Amino acid sequence: MARKEKESIVLDLGTANPKQALFYRSRALYTAYGGAKGGGKTHAVRVKAVGGALRWPGIRILIVRRTYPELQQNHIEPVLRLVPPEVASYNATNRVLTFTNGSVIRFGHYPAGAGEREYQGQEYDWIFLDEATQFTEQEFRLLGGCLRGVSDIPKRFYLTCNPGGVGHGWVKRLFIDRIYRRGATEEESENPDDYAFIFASVEDNLPLLRASPAYLKMLSALPDNLRRAYRYGDWNALSGAYFSEFSERVHVIEPFAIPKGWRRYRSMDYGLDMLACLWIAVDEAGRCYVYREVHKAGLIVTEAARLIRENTLPGEVIETTFAPPDIWSRQKDSGRSMAELFLQSGVPVMRADSARVHGHIMIKEMLRPRSDGRPGLLIFNTCRTLARDLQSIQADELNPSDCAREPHEVTHSVDALRYFCVSRTLKGERSAPDLAPDEADYDIFMTGGEATRDFLTY
Repeated sequence: MARKEKESIVLDLGTANPKQALFYRSRALYTAYGGAKGGGKTHAVRVKAVGGALRWPGIRILIVRRTYPELQQNHIEPVLRLVPPEVASYNATNRVLTFTNGSVIRFGHYPAGAGEREYQGQEYDWIFLDEATQFTEQEFRLLGGCLRGVSDIPKRFYLTCNPGGVGHGWVKRLFIDRIYRRGATEEESENPDDYAFIFASVEDNLPLLRASPAYLKMLSALPDNLRRAYRYGDWNALSGAYFSEFSERVHVIEPFAIPKGWRRYRSMDYGLDMLACLWIAVDEAGRCYVYREVHKAGLIVTEAARLIRENTLPGEVIETTFAPPDIWSRQKDSGRSMAELFLQSGVPVMRADSARVHGHIMIKEMLRPRSDGRPGLLIFNTCRTLARDLQSIQADELNPSDCAREPHEVTHSVDALRYFCVSRTLKGERSAPDLAPDEADYDIFMTGGEATRDFLTY
C-alpha cells in the first residue's frame, strides 16, 4: 500500500471511477454523492478525506456516521489500513488521526439528540456526513455551523446518501428537486449554486460487481419500491416518511385572520428537553387549521406556561389546552403534579389520550382529502417546525403502524398534534352579523334570518 522512494512515502489511493472523480473535483459548498446503493460512496469519503489531509497541511476534517459501530467498521478501520503509521498516528481515545504535516481527521458519531452538545463550538475545514438521510435537517445545519475557520483552506461539506430514512425529505429537496428557500436577506436564503449532486449506481462500481456479482441480483430481487430506490436510485419510490399523505403543496397554506366564530385550541408536548405547543382553530365544517406554534427547550413549568401565555393574543379565547398524561404524575419532592403547576401559572390543561397508534392514524385521517377535495388539516406556513417534522418522522421498524421514537427531536410537534387529534373538539360557529338594527334588515336582525315555514309553524 505504501512504499519508500528516496526517503519519501507514496500512498496508493486507488483509481477513481468516473462518478467518484466528479465527487473529488466538486468545488460546491455542499456536494452530495449517491442515489442507488453500491455506488462506492463510502470508499469515496475515505479517499477524499485522506487525499485532502495530504494536499492541505493543517486541514481539519470531520467524518460523521450515526452510530459508533458504523463509524468503526466503515471508516476508522479502513482508513488505518490505508494510511501507514509513518504518515499519521491514531489516538483511539479521541478518535483523531493526526498526520505528520499537521492535518487531522476526526471520526465522530452522532447519537440522536446528542450532537448539539458534542459538536457545539468546533471548527472544521471539511465535513463528511456519511449516509446523510439518517440525519435530520436540523442536525445537518448544526454540523454546517462547524464549517468555519480563519485558514485559507476552502470550506467544503460532503454528503453521501440513498433514498429513504429520516432525512429523505430535506436531501431530496436540496439536491434532487433543487427547491430552495428564500429568506428575509440574501444571507438567510439558500443559494442554488452552493448545492451539487452526483448520481452513482452500482454499475459505476466495477470492483464491487467483480467481487460480489450476486449483489446486483440481490438488489433486483427487492420489492418494487425498494428496488426502484436502492437499485435505480429513484427518490420518488421511497418517501421515507410515516405521514406519506402530507404534502407541503396541499397542506401548507398562507396565513389568514381566524374568524371570531371558530373555536380555538392549544395542544402541547412538554418536557425539559422541549416544549412544543400548537394553536389550532376549527371552522364550521370541522376542518382544523394549525395557525401558530412555539418550540423551546430547557424550560421549567412556570417558564413554559409564561411562553404559552405570551404567545396567546390578548382576548384570544382558548377552549382547551391538551397536554400529555405524564404531566399528571405527582412529583416526589413537592407532591404536586406539573399539571397543577401549569394551572397555577395560568395555563389550565386537559389530559389527552396517550394512545400512540390510534393518535397517529387520526393524524393520517385528518391529512386525507374530504368530500370537497381539501384535507381536514391545514397548516399555516409560519409553522415550519410542524411541517418539517411531519415530513421527517419515520415508521417504526418493529411496528409499521406506529411512528418511530427516534430521532427524538422530530417527535415533539407530532406528539402535540396527536394529542389534539385524539381529543374531542367542537366545530366552529358562524359569527352573527355585527350590525345595528338601523343598518340591517329587520327580519335578519330580529329572527336571525328570513321567515320560513318552520318559523311560521313553530
